Amino acid sequence: METEVLKIDRENIDEDIIKRAAVLLRRGELVAIPTETVYGLGANGLDEKACLNIFKTKNRPADNPLILHISNKEMLYNLVEDVSDDAKKLMTLWPGPLTMIFKKSEIIPEVVTAGGDTVAVRFPVDEIARRIIEEANIPIAAPSANISGRPSPTNASDCYYDLNGKIPLIIDGGDCNIGIESTVIDMSEDTPTILRPGFYTLEYIREILPNVALDDALVDDNKIPKSPGQKYKHYAPKARMQVYVGDMASDFIYKKAREYQNKGIKVGVLVFEDNMKRFEGFERISFGDRSDLSQMSHVLFTALRKMDKLKVDLILAEGVMDNNLGKSIMNRMKKSAAGNIEYL
Repeated sequence: METEVLKIDRENIDEDIIKRAAVLLRRGELVAIPTETVYGLGANGLDEKACLNIFKTKNRPADNPLILHISNKEMLYNLVEDVSDDAKKLMTLWPGPLTMIFKKSEIIPEVVTAGGDTVAVRFPVDEIARRIIEEANIPIAAPSANISGRPSPTNASDCYYDLNGKIPLIIDGGDCNIGIESTVIDMSEDTPTILRPGFYTLEYIREILPNVALDDALVDDNKIPKSPGQKYKHYAPKARMQVYVGDMASDFIYKKAREYQNKGIKVGVLVFEDNMKRFEGFERISFGDRSDLSQMSHVLFTALRKMDKLKVDLILAEGVMDNNLGKSIMNRMKKSAAGNIEYL
């Protein structure tokens, strides 16, 4: 089948398009929808067969749970057993790029939780996503709308590249505002624990919940991640990738790029705007202003996919220090580069 792409104007949302997506979702079909983080591959989160189709379509490992998306806070209480006082404090960040994990209620299919007793829930701020969920009147399971292991899609064309012929509909809401996935916090245990860093940083969350902790695997590579999805290869471009962090990163990238180019290797370079001119003669993409990491997070996955289209053999990239939003960015870059990070 040919996948249909329907473009929607955020300034004047076409309710017919919203209803078209909602009808397909209620029918058990898959629809790619925009959110503020990345595009999600949506399915009825209470329909076991539809959720199984997500795993099949994405080639997603069966032990990697899905996140349910809701359109209002009241929807949460049917999906979970209990909402702690700490969780209620964090709900002040909803709608937004925050996923919380709770003990699941009986209505949640086992496929959603990968057989576990907890469920992940998010209330997106993106108006298109919220309207589709509201119209469908069901929680929507929506992991990133890509083939598992590939960079997450932040625009409709990247969804189409991965999923054309596999799903009936993609809703094109333009570029995602944030560009990396939500922060995931486990609220099902006594100590709230960040399992996946995202737009909301550890430092920011601690202003609301001082006792929040990081999953051990985020600070020690030898630890097994508590979140099953974090143990898999993610966000990977087709080319081999190497990341350099530190004051000498640009000098080292330039030296390496010349060495590889002289060997006939096609090199792609991802650097900040202040270094772009230096890399004339190479395939190059800017991360933007190095003082604005939100810009870097916005373009990261798109940049990796552009490098694929340029058919480079090797990507050399500038990284950032592992704190605040930099921790979330480096979490993605580390997985994209299969751990090939060098601190200079």
